[in-house]
Amino acid sequence: MRILAISGSLRDGSHNTALLRALREEAPEGVDVDIWQGLKVVPPYDQDDDVVPGPEAVEAFRELVRESDGVFFATPEYNASVPGALKNALDWASRPVATNVFRNKPVAVISSSAGAFGGVWAAAELRKVLGTMGARVTEAELSVAHAHEKVSDDGVISDDDVHEGLRAALDTLIASVLDRAAAA
Repeated sequence: MRILAISGSLRDGSHNTALLRALREEAPEGVDVDIWQGLKVVPPYDQDDDVVPGPEAVEAFRELVRESDGVFFATPEYNASVPGALKNALDWASRPVATNVFRNKPVAVISSSAGAFGGVWAAAELRKVLGTMGARVTEAELSVAHAHEKVSDDGVISDDDVHEGLRAALDTLIASVLDRAAAA
């Protein structure tokens, strides 16, 4: 099983990217977690450029999603919402609406922030966007508050509850992937 992991942060020392690296370590045998590093190169969405084939970075992103069994998002919260770069990539991936690569794709959303609420608003917004796109949004939830206290400068997660939350979120996504495969 192949899970595509997407961080909504562009920052090198991102807590959300660190969560995805830890997720990769938590993955059971037979589940490959691939962390996508291409968010920064996706051009701003412009309907005039939304042709077939689209821009190279967009087509590469769409292909990665298409080839994945499920997608696992970790998002920070910027101004009580989803980071612009992540929303932009999803705007590209949501086209064409009826047959986009996220349609019926199992997805999980977690979040983290330095604040007390752990990015819950951004996670809720991201779930809404993905649901509107037609993705199968799972019930997986993990919001890591005060992430700077739980993720070291070198990206190591020291909190057992965070590790448990990651495993539970991944298990929820895996179950959704298996349910989708059984229904096919």
